Amino acid sequence: MATFLLLSSPSYSHCICKRASITCSSVCLQKCNIKLYAVPVGAFSCLSASTPSASSRAAFGAERKHVSSAFTPIGYQRSDHMHYRTDCNTVAEFEVQLEELLNEVRTLTMSGRKSDAVELLQANYEAVKEQMESGAVGIEQAAVLDIVALGYLTVGDLKFVASVLDILNKVVDSLTDGEPFLDSVLLHMGSMYSTLKKFEKSISVYKRAIDIMEKKFGEDSSFLITPILGMAKVLGTIGRAGKAVECYNRAISLLESSRGFENEDLVIPLISLGNLMLKEGKGKDAETCFARIVNIYEKLYGEKNGKVGMAMYSLANAKCARGEADEAVTLCRRALEIIKDSNDIALDDSTIEKMRIDLAELLHVLGRANEGRELLEECLLINERLKGKEHPSSVKHLVNLAASYSRSKNYVEAERLLRIGLDIMIKAVGSDDQSITVPMLNLAVTLYNLKQDNDAEQLALEVLRIRENAFGKDSLPVGEALDCLVSIQSRLGKDESELLKLLKRILTIQEKEFGEDGKEVIDTLKKIVFCMDKLGMKDEKFLLQKRLSMLRMKFKNQMRY
Repeated sequence: MATFLLLSSPSYSHCICKRASITCSSVCLQKCNIKLYAVPVGAFSCLSASTPSASSRAAFGAERKHVSSAFTPIGYQRSDHMHYRTDCNTVAEFEVQLEELLNEVRTLTMSGRKSDAVELLQANYEAVKEQMESGAVGIEQAAVLDIVALGYLTVGDLKFVASVLDILNKVVDSLTDGEPFLDSVLLHMGSMYSTLKKFEKSISVYKRAIDIMEKKFGEDSSFLITPILGMAKVLGTIGRAGKAVECYNRAISLLESSRGFENEDLVIPLISLGNLMLKEGKGKDAETCFARIVNIYEKLYGEKNGKVGMAMYSLANAKCARGEADEAVTLCRRALEIIKDSNDIALDDSTIEKMRIDLAELLHVLGRANEGRELLEECLLINERLKGKEHPSSVKHLVNLAASYSRSKNYVEAERLLRIGLDIMIKAVGSDDQSITVPMLNLAVTLYNLKQDNDAEQLALEVLRIRENAFGKDSLPVGEALDCLVSIQSRLGKDESELLKLLKRILTIQEKEFGEDGKEVIDTLKKIVFCMDKLGMKDEKFLLQKRLSMLRMKFKNQMRY
């Protein structure tokens, strides 16, 4: 979807009069990366000390034949005219070589020399493949393949990452658990499989890494924290919440026993566990996690530190999930005040911006629209002050303000704001760019509410055309535009059979994206049944009505639990 998309519904299946609403993202603490245990797999240098010219070429993406001929990993000697790497025979030296390669790839990528980074990775990949074809299949080859995969992940080539992982998986399967580096290689594989959404494989390698580390360091070692948290994240992602909670609790216990009950390192698993509890609808358990984070930060940094404000905001989310909306609002306001006074985070920081929008949404739900609108106006004013009044980033705030006014039935003001936003986007990206469709579709909704149906229809048709070209005719953004168009054309009295075709098209898109039993299809099925009834299609209507009843019962029963 568009860069400035804040109002788009994830399902687009609601009726048009509900279209103008503020969609907000839940805000949690800042993401923290945990360093992998004993990270020996940093990068592999394909340079040979005996050939400076080959070394320099390799470092900057030399011809592959030069790089490959210079590449002699530990324990593997080539029979060409190069000097053997007998001086590189320690684990520490191998670690340094590994680290140098990945650092070089990252440096090249960050400096805009992605092709050089790819060539360097490809040289190492081809060299290690040549070794394996010659019969050398051991931990050295696994470590280099690991780094090559991580390097391709850095440059964004996920397809090649998957290909390298397939080879690497066969190599590690052939290795015994006592090999050096193997636990770290498995950790990286678990993370990469997770990135590729190959979750079962991710869990499998994480389990093996944990088994190896338990044998090596003991079941109470803090080295186990990283793979346990990695596996917990994957388990939570695939819906195995119970197992994920067990992993998070074990990681927390390991941290408490090794670093104390108020150590900042506890924040990471507590955040993850708290967010999982929110996802599972267990607001009380989530509140316990976030309250503990607040206490940790207060004791470490004082009550007025920005980190306290961020943690307090997550606590507010948990309060809200428990139905304690007024207390959540109080915590939200206090959190924003702490962050503002601390000067730790810029006023236009995206996380703080989302916090204001979240609070504005909550205030609207509580019927305190004026208070919510003040926050949305503050977002707009901060953005305009720092980036200028006609900067495209202001459009999302204009759209949100328009949604707020629409909720209060002030459609005239909503139209004014949306036209300003649309003009800004057209000037910035042109009239055919998909990003203009966000304010344009909202404007169509607003005109519909103002009973200007012909103008609304023209805008909806234009949105449909642009999105079909940008995303494809069977995409979710197209489904959203069709849903809007059907509502407009229905009131214009368009032919029911044509409307039915559009509704069936919407249903097909939804079924493809959410499944035939997805909650998102219910509203569309209702509209199709209504349309079939008007057209006298009794048999077809009966089948869909039966399906609709089954879906309603399914989700009604789910709500009970």
